[in-house]
Amino acid sequence: MYTFIVNPNARTGLGLRIWRNLEALLKEWQIKYQVCLTRYPHHATEYVRDLTAGNAALTLVALGGDGTINEVVNGIQDFSKVTLGYIPIGSSNDFARSMKLAKDPEQILKQILSPSEYAYINIGKLVSGDSVRRFAVSAGIGFDAEVCFHNTSSRIKRWLNRLKLGKLSYTGVALFLLLALKPRPMALTLDGRLEAFQKVFFATVMNQQYEGGGFCFCPDADPGDDLLDLIVIADMPKLKALLLLPTAYMGWHTRFKGVHIYTCREAVLLGSQKLPVHTDGEPVMTVPGMTCSLEPEKLRFIRG
Repeated sequence: MYTFIVNPNARTGLGLRIWRNLEALLKEWQIKYQVCLTRYPHHATEYVRDLTAGNAALTLVALGGDGTINEVVNGIQDFSKVTLGYIPIGSSNDFARSMKLAKDPEQILKQILSPSEYAYINIGKLVSGDSVRRFAVSAGIGFDAEVCFHNTSSRIKRWLNRLKLGKLSYTGVALFLLLALKPRPMALTLDGRLEAFQKVFFATVMNQQYEGGGFCFCPDADPGDDLLDLIVIADMPKLKALLLLPTAYMGWHTRFKGVHIYTCREAVLLGSQKLPVHTDGEPVMTVPGMTCSLEPEKLRFIRG
């Protein structure tokens, strides 16, 4: 039995249209399945939490964007009993890009039904006060998260989605907000080692290589190496930061002074004031700091 968790509103309704096509194939192939069409924020998390409360082994298939993957992994109660598949229909699809998944939904469906390759991947955990959130792609604080807050409700994003250019919305919002940004001091503690910066543009903890619709912020990130990667853009002129951002699509930004990349098992990020925070591109809270680490158990993922 396969359980599909579908975001019908992904990429301005494309999710539902693609699901209907895939559902017809499942019926034609006489595959046993059940489906949850999500209706509101965190519906997928609630559904998966209830579904995984028992002892049965399950194959979950998320159909949507990075936000859908985020909601699903936040609901899983026992990673050892779950195999995860993913059909990317979002505007950014950074998880799929990093995992090098096929782009055709029908091809991915066939791979999920007859898998030939699995990956055992880390899942990140963000803690701030009493709040705990998992992430599959990344977690950011400050400017990075502020872009996500604005992009979530952006009319430009909806318009670009209709043109199949949704991944560019992050870039447009980022460049606009960067003009008004005032960099802030931030202290990082990485596995007990302190790093301090006076003018931080953004700091992001990465579990995958890509974020924000194709920015290769941490080119060497590996979601199975039991390590987090961290990028900090700090202590540089604003014009340089503006010009540097587009080079991150190719991973060329790492050559420039002011770009700092680290690996660690635990990262504590503390700003000088309350800042917005995101997980996998979804705005979640506004706090002065956060602690990021990895869940102790890996998740089995259908890669091909």
